[in-house]
Amino acid sequence: MEKEGKVKKVLVVEDEPSISQVCLRVLTGEGFEVDIAENGASAQNRLKEKDYDICLIDIITPVMDGKQLYRWIRVKHPKMLKGVIFTTGDAINLDTRSFLERASRPFLPKPFTLDELKTVVRETLRQAEK
Repeated sequence: MEKEGKVKKVLVVEDEPSISQVCLRVLTGEGFEVDIAENGASAQNRLKEKDYDICLIDIITPVMDGKQLYRWIRVKHPKMLKGVIFTTGDAINLDTRSFLERASRPFLPKPFTLDELKTVVRETLRQAEK
């Protein structure tokens, strides 16, 4: 997705290869430049190297989970917060729900549709650019 000639960059933090590949295909097809990180720790490394417009974060990943990554982003990359979207297959867990409410960021419950993915990314991008 280009705006003012600049391709928008998305970092997908997802440990399930099938989901990360679907996100990669769909978002690349929408014109985004997409990178994949399999957990919060590898996402940190990518965020140190490159600026992203959107960060699609699975809450439950090995090594470092999405909650820990979000807290790190809040401190190290506060401008990135407007571009954070969470995904989770655990939306009924009280701790997860409480975290999502406190973070006050959009989230996609798994399984999500391709249209839901496209819509939340576009809408988050619109909000972040305000």
